[in-house]
Amino acid sequence: MKVRVRFAPSPTGFLHIGGARTALFNWLYARHTGGTFILRIEDTDVARNTQEAVEVILNGLRWLGLDWDEGPLLAQASSLRSGETLASIEHAGKMPAPPSKGNHGPYFQSQRSGIYQRRVQELKDKGLAYDHEGAVKFKMTREPVVIPDLIVGNVTRELTDRERLDPDFVIVRSDGQPVFHFVNVVDDLEMGITHVVRGEDHLSNTAKHIALFRAFGVEPPKYAHIPLILNPDGTKMSKRDQGASLTYYLEEGYAPEAVVNYLCLLGWSPKDNREVVPIQEVVQMFDLPQVLRHNARFDLDKLHWLNGEYIRLMSNERFYELAIPALKRAGFDTSKFPSAYVKAALDTCKGKKRLFSELADYGGFYFVEEVTYDAEAAAKDFTPENRERLMKLRDAFGALSSFDAASLENCLKETAKQLGVKAGVLVHPMRLACTGKTAGPSLYHLLEVLGKERVLARLERALAKFYGG
Repeated sequence: MKVRVRFAPSPTGFLHIGGARTALFNWLYARHTGGTFILRIEDTDVARNTQEAVEVILNGLRWLGLDWDEGPLLAQASSLRSGETLASIEHAGKMPAPPSKGNHGPYFQSQRSGIYQRRVQELKDKGLAYDHEGAVKFKMTREPVVIPDLIVGNVTRELTDRERLDPDFVIVRSDGQPVFHFVNVVDDLEMGITHVVRGEDHLSNTAKHIALFRAFGVEPPKYAHIPLILNPDGTKMSKRDQGASLTYYLEEGYAPEAVVNYLCLLGWSPKDNREVVPIQEVVQMFDLPQVLRHNARFDLDKLHWLNGEYIRLMSNERFYELAIPALKRAGFDTSKFPSAYVKAALDTCKGKKRLFSELADYGGFYFVEEVTYDAEAAAKDFTPENRERLMKLRDAFGALSSFDAASLENCLKETAKQLGVKAGVLVHPMRLACTGKTAGPSLYHLLEVLGKERVLARLERALAKFYGG
C-alpha cells in the first residue's frame, strides 16, 4: 500500500517549532517511501481561525521547503458559484485527479461539513451514535484498546474510573460543530491516510480514534507518536518560550536548510552521528522505527552553530539569495546599487556571522551614503595627531592608479612608514572613517569594494566632521 501521511495544524496564528518538526517528519517519511504528503487545515473553530493565521502556516512550510502533494486546484477557487466550496465540487466528482505540485492548496475542514454530516448519520444508522441534549455522542467501546505504535510500542488504554461511569464522548457539539476527534478520524479515513505521525501528546486521544475507525468498519492507520520537544531545563516548550515559534527563525535570519537539519536531529539521528546532514541524505536514510523514544531537548546554541556552518558552506548565490532580504528587513535597500557591487560587498561578509540578521550591523555600511560613527571609537581614533596622518593617507590613496586590496595595503603600510608609525595607527581611524565601526570585513578588501570615489568621500567627511576639514 502506498504511504499517505498528513500534517493537520489548526490556524491559530502561530506555528510551533514542534508542529514544524511534525510536518517535517511526515514529509520525510512520504519522500523516503515515495508516498504522498497531504496538508489539511483543521479550521472548524470559526471564532479563532483567520486567513492571516492560515498564511502563517503556509508561509512557514514553504520557507522550510515542505511541499505538499495534493489538494483542491487553486485555479478553480476563483470560479466557484455562490454557496459552492472546493470540497463540495470535489466530492461531487467535478474535479480532476489530484493536481500537479504547485497548483493546489491545502484541504480545509471548514469546506468539508457535508462529509462530516454524512458520517455522523452513518454512525447513527448503525446505532453507534445518538442525540444527547442537542449534541451527538459516540458509543465508546467498554473494552481496553491496544494502540500499536511504530515508535512507542504497544500501549494499552484502559477506561478511567470516571469513564467507566460514562465512556461515551461528544462528536458533535450542541451548536452543530463536529469535534476534533471526529473530524480528524473522518478526514484520515476519507483521504486514505496510512500512517499518522504526530506528537506524543496526542497519544491519549488515540484510543478514541481507533474506536471510531472500527465503528466505520475499517482498520485504523498505523500510528507513530514522536517525542515532545522540551526546553533545555526539561520543561515543555510553550508558545512564550524563545524559539517556540517558527516565525522567530525567519525574523532572526536563520537559513531554512539549517533549521530543517536541526529539526531532523530532534528525535532522529544518522547512524554515523553527523550533525550537518543535507536534506537529500536525510530523505534516503529516514524511517519511522529509527525515531528515538525519549523526548528531545531544544538547544538554541547548537542551532546557532549549525546555522553558521550552513552559511559558511553554502554557495555564493544561495548566500546572496538569503542575505539581500535580510538586509532589506533591516532597512538597507541593495536594489539602489549595481548587482556586481552588492555581490562583492556580500563576499567580504560570507562566513563571518552565524545569522543573516547580523549582516546589517556587520556590512550595512556598504549600502548607505553616509555612515554613522561609533562615538566611543571616534573619541579614541579621531585624535588631534591623527588629522595629519589621515590627510596624508587620503592623498596617497587619491594618487593610486589601481585601487585593489593589495595596492591599498602596500600604500597604507608605506604611508605609515613615512610617518614613522605602525600600520595599525592608520588602520583603525581609516576603518572608522569608512565604516563607522571598529570591526568588520577585511579592511583592504572592503576599501576595494567601496571603490576610490566612496573611500575618498568618506575620508573627507570624517576629516570635516572631526577636524573641521
